[in-house]
Amino acid sequence: MSDTRYHPPVRLFWWTTKRSYFLFVMRELSSLFVAWLVLFLILLVRAVSRGEAAYESFWDWADTPWVVAINLLAFAFLVLHTVTWFNLTPQAMDLRLRGRRLPASAIIGAQYGGLLVVSAAIAWLVLR
Repeated sequence: MSDTRYHPPVRLFWWTTKRSYFLFVMRELSSLFVAWLVLFLILLVRAVSRGEAAYESFWDWADTPWVVAINLLAFAFLVLHTVTWFNLTPQAMDLRLRGRRLPASAIIGAQYGGLLVVSAAIAWLVLR
């Protein structure tokens, strides 16, 4: 027996009709740019391991306009990915202190605080 129920057509850009849908799809799309940045770092480590000529060649390639543009776009998506992930964490974790649930702002603030500490430590290691 065939399914005779009516199935209304779904628009291609249905996800643009509501801000929450749009952010969801953009967050999912951001995973492609996260993968790009992982690949970029793997290529950088590979170039470093192959010597100075390969390292210089890598930076010549990385300095091309299209790679710079992809990396800037990837950075923007990485920021979106981080912010949306941090904002979702209180919904996924039920953290309690002395029997009371921690407010969402405390959980999100702790994550940004941790990000700041780790970023400062990395900056200190790289720039000293």
